[in-house]
Amino acid sequence: MGDLALEVNALAGMLQAQRASALEAMALVERVMEAMQSPVLAFDPVGRLQLLNPAGEHVFGLRSVTSIGKSASELKLDYLLSTNDGELVSPGSHANPQTDRWFVKRTSFRLRGVQHSLLMLSDVSAALREEERQAWERLIRVLGHEINNSLTPIKSIAGSLRGRLTPADTGGDFERGLAVIEDRAESLNRFLQAYRQLMGLPVPKLAPISLADLMERVIHLETRLRVQMLDSKDQTIYVDADQIQQALINLVRNATEAALHQDAPHQAVPLVQAGWQTVGDEVVISILDNGPGLSNESNLFVPFYTTKPGGTGIGLVLAQQIAEAHRGKVRLINQLERSGCIAELRLPISPGEGL
Repeated sequence: MGDLALEVNALAGMLQAQRASALEAMALVERVMEAMQSPVLAFDPVGRLQLLNPAGEHVFGLRSVTSIGKSASELKLDYLLSTNDGELVSPGSHANPQTDRWFVKRTSFRLRGVQHSLLMLSDVSAALREEERQAWERLIRVLGHEINNSLTPIKSIAGSLRGRLTPADTGGDFERGLAVIEDRAESLNRFLQAYRQLMGLPVPKLAPISLADLMERVIHLETRLRVQMLDSKDQTIYVDADQIQQALINLVRNATEAALHQDAPHQAVPLVQAGWQTVGDEVVISILDNGPGLSNESNLFVPFYTTKPGGTGIGLVLAQQIAEAHRGKVRLINQLERSGCIAELRLPISPGEGL
C-alpha cells in the first residue's frame, strides 16, 4: 500500500506539472496572439468564429466578446472561408478600405477532436505599393528622358515662330495654334517635374512639433474658403514638418475643391473642417468636406489618375508616400450622415525604430 501511495502521489504530481505547463503554454499563446500585428481567425466546421485576436478586431471592426460564436456570414467574413491558402484578398477592411491587400495563410487544427480552420492574414499592401512605385519610377525615368528631348525644342520653336509673326497675323488661327503648342508643352513639362519630385521623396527628418501649430499654418494657406478648426487637444508628434505640411496641404486642397465643386449637392455654404484625435499610440488627423463625395475609390492612389480639369493625379499619391515614410496611412471614405468625404492622415505619435 505504501508503494501504491507513492506511485499515486508521483502520478498526481506529474499530472499537476503537465496541467501547469499547459496553462503556461496557453498563456504564452494568448500573449503572442495579442502582440501579433497580423489578424488571426479560427472557425469551426459550420463556419462559426471561435478565435479572433486584437489585430483582427482592429482590421475588421469587430469585438471578440460579441463576435465569438457568430457565423461568418453574420460577420460578413464568409469570403475568408472560401479563400485558398496563399491567396491575396482585398476585403475592403475597416482599417483602410481602398488600399489593403492581404496574403492569406490557411491551415487546420483539431480542438477536442473537431477540425477547425485557422487563417492568418498578412498585410502586403505596403510591399505591393512599393513595387508599383518602383515600376512607375522606372517608367517615368524613361518617358521623362524621351519626352523632354522633344518638349524643349517644340516650346522653343513655337516661341520663335510667334516672335516672327507680323502685325497682320496677330490674333489669327496661326498665332493661337502656336500659343496652344507652347502652353501644352510647358504644362507637360511641369507635370513631369512634379512626378519626378514625387519619385525623389527624401527620407523624413523627424523632430518634435506641435500639431496645433502645424495645422494652423496649413489652414491659413487655403484662401478660397475658411477652413474650420474642430476642437482638438494639442499633441506633440515626431515628424518631418515640411513633408507632413505638404501632405496636409494636398488633403485640404482636395477637400476645398470638392466643397466648391459645381456638381456638389445644394448646401448653404461650402464647408471644410479639420481636427484630430489620439487613438492608442497614433494621432488621426481628419479633413472633412461637404462636397459630392467619392465616386471611384479604387483609383484614388493610382498615379496620373485625376477627375479634375488641369489635375496631375499627384496630390493623393504624394500624401500617401509621405504618410508611409512616417509609418502612417492615408484613408479616404464617404461620410455616412451627410454628403462629402473624410480624409484621414494616421501617424504614429513617437518615432519608430529605423526612423
